[in-house]
Amino acid sequence: MPCPSSCPPGLLALMAPGLALMAAFSLPSQAGDRRALPVEKPSGVKGRTLILLDVNTKSPVRIISENFLSLQLDPSIIHDGWLDFLSSRRLVTLARGLAPAFLRFAGKRTDFLQFHNVKNPAKSRGGPGPDYYLKNYEDARSLDKLYNFADCSGLHLIFALNALRRNPNNSWNSSNALSLLKYSASKKYNISWELGNEPNNYRTLIGRSVNGSQLGKDYTQLRSLMQLIRTYSRAHLYGPNIGRPRKNVIAFLEGFMKVAGGTVDAVTWQHYYIDGRVAKVTDFLKTRLLDTLSDQIRKIQKVVNTYTPGKKIWLEGVGTTSAGGMNNLSDSYAAGFLWLNTLGLLASQGIDVVVRHSFLDHGHNHLVDQNFNPLPDYWLSLLYKRLIGPKVLAIHVAGLQRKPRPGRVIRDKLRIYAHCTSYHNHNYVRGSITLYIINLHRSRKKIKLAGTLRDKIVHQYLLQPYGKDGLHSKLVQLNGQPLAMVDDGTLPELKPRPLRAGRTLVIPPLTMSFYVVKNVNALACRYR
Repeated sequence: MPCPSSCPPGLLALMAPGLALMAAFSLPSQAGDRRALPVEKPSGVKGRTLILLDVNTKSPVRIISENFLSLQLDPSIIHDGWLDFLSSRRLVTLARGLAPAFLRFAGKRTDFLQFHNVKNPAKSRGGPGPDYYLKNYEDARSLDKLYNFADCSGLHLIFALNALRRNPNNSWNSSNALSLLKYSASKKYNISWELGNEPNNYRTLIGRSVNGSQLGKDYTQLRSLMQLIRTYSRAHLYGPNIGRPRKNVIAFLEGFMKVAGGTVDAVTWQHYYIDGRVAKVTDFLKTRLLDTLSDQIRKIQKVVNTYTPGKKIWLEGVGTTSAGGMNNLSDSYAAGFLWLNTLGLLASQGIDVVVRHSFLDHGHNHLVDQNFNPLPDYWLSLLYKRLIGPKVLAIHVAGLQRKPRPGRVIRDKLRIYAHCTSYHNHNYVRGSITLYIINLHRSRKKIKLAGTLRDKIVHQYLLQPYGKDGLHSKLVQLNGQPLAMVDDGTLPELKPRPLRAGRTLVIPPLTMSFYVVKNVNALACRYR
């Protein structure tokens, strides 16, 4: 099946992901150490406004997947059983901008989706009627559309199979999945696989539960099926895609890992920060909320390292809000604070891949709306892909701040992350470093680059809301210029603002920004 006219031959890998190391006023070079660095007040400088920043350029503290920032499509986008809109040139252009990445096809409707190999699509479309296809069927033609979209966009498809087709003894009924596997193999589709979505929640969905050890047996069964099909004998398998790691979910994960820890290629879970039905714009500015993910990471890592030390971990299915999000909030500029911090925090703690739910038209958590217009988090993700490489660097921060009061926790409202600049960005030579900064303060902050970064030319990419809606805005500007697609086949040029060597970085209040420090010749960043 041909790609839209704008798709060049072969897969495209335009830019590399990577990600960050958590920092702030009090972050020294060791990740996770929250002690303040001792620092003397520089003469002639107002200490309350100046932060001194240096980066360890000798070696990375983490190396993340090239596909670190990846995407999810929810099966709820299936309209009357069809995915014809995925052939849109505009949509392919937007997806290609975020390549290389995984494209996970999964969501709540995963476990009600059945593959239906229609012999005569035209006759079937007019036959059973739309209600037939709305009952969560996906036909072969739609699978073709989905794979072709991923292929033209330079994305690797991960398909989640229905885990709720059960035999009387509660074991997995694999007959429908086997039909899908055989069809995909006949087309030589390069696909990775999963089984189910948030299985710890099945009792809430259908009043029937599947425990972790049973799901582990089901995954073992799926792996055996894959090995029988030559095309997928070495394909990757991911799971179990559990929900937030509360006590019962941790027990579920432990049961799964005992049985199938060695079967999966990465262990996956989901996270949503806020109940979308009650969210307010001020929620997106709360540092306590930004920090909730750290505890979850530790819980997941503890279980995984107990059973399969060194196994890769993915956060698969992440959004700012649950319940589909809220209009003018989870799809606004304000939501970017949580999204960018999520990327930085996960990279700094060694999570290999994060899958954003959703790329397109799922409630209000998406990157692209139903009219195929990119939203603020899309532009933030595009900048990230263009500028950030997979090598995470340690940051040294020394700042002058008020002393903690007894009984009060002072959380970090200025968050700084550092990576080697993406090797795919040919505007910068290898050895350059990219910083990205979140300023949650309602006042500007000043950062003086020190050590190896001193007196280097810096390129600024400052992302701010555009228009009168402020933090609620669905439009953004880069260095004062509104961002919009040039046409359906062309993304805009992301032009930096050059800053003279040695200039203090001034970070406006309530903003997100990227800074490429050129020609550092960082040893950690010279080679891939």
